[in-house]
Amino acid sequence: MLRFLVPDELAGLRLDRFVQVRMPRLTRTRAQKIVKASAFRADGERRRPSDIVRGGEVVILVRERFIEPITPLHFGVVYEDDALLIVDKPAGLPMHPTATYHKHTLSYLLKQRYAPEAGFAPRIAHRLDRETSGAVVCAKTIEAERALKQGFEAHRVEKSYVAIVRGEMAHDSGEIALPMAPVKEGLHVLMEVRPDGLTAWTRYEVQARAHGHSLVALFPRSGRQHQLRVHLAAIGHPIVGDKLYGPEREAPFLEYIETGMTNALHARLGHDRQALHALTLSFTHPVTAEPFFVRAPLAGDLTELWSQILGACRA
Repeated sequence: MLRFLVPDELAGLRLDRFVQVRMPRLTRTRAQKIVKASAFRADGERRRPSDIVRGGEVVILVRERFIEPITPLHFGVVYEDDALLIVDKPAGLPMHPTATYHKHTLSYLLKQRYAPEAGFAPRIAHRLDRETSGAVVCAKTIEAERALKQGFEAHRVEKSYVAIVRGEMAHDSGEIALPMAPVKEGLHVLMEVRPDGLTAWTRYEVQARAHGHSLVALFPRSGRQHQLRVHLAAIGHPIVGDKLYGPEREAPFLEYIETGMTNALHARLGHDRQALHALTLSFTHPVTAEPFFVRAPLAGDLTELWSQILGACRA
């Protein structure tokens, strides 16, 4: 059961709009469905999406017990010592709990594997999107966590990624320096290139081209949300499989939420997840103070995808 007190500044909104404001990842359509299925008054009377909320009242949402979506429930270990744990995160595994995921998250799996014995679960020091695979740095002590997070915030950690993008990129290498900010309209999770945004900088090097696609290495200097995906889309080369920043923008994302991955949607996207992998990390070890480098092998599904593209080229 969720209870939302209506502040005076939101009084007068439709109930579905109020729910969307309080749960900003929702689309208007999804908010309406939630209200129809879950919204009640204090006396148990059901509510309608068109109801007008009043300041000071409590909106009650009663949600049925949910089953978490299926995700990979494993992770690889690339490196481990007394202070560090470098995880090879599979695509599809969320980093942290959300309204949809709880036990099916990397943070929960870390607790299950390490906390029963050590009493301290490794702490994740940075972020990867759920669909992005590859290297994730975790700290096994409070001191290491503090040092690692400071390194990421100060941009002292060098990262590289590999992506498969649409189109054969014209230049072998280049830089993308386009400021970014959250969108003013549309899905709240989206970012966009905007002159008044925060500085964002990405260097790229094309590794190969084939059959209308490019295999590209990416070196972000800044760490904005969705930076690589937004930058590549902005120069006309969105990542294959990207449901938010591909040629159809967010339409595939909304369709995926409602219907799952259908054959038709897969054919339009080109892959069942964004073809992006966190390949390497380079930073100062938090204990030894020595340079540290780690590499997570390219995920198998992306190796297979590139092989299929090469096969189509030869055919």
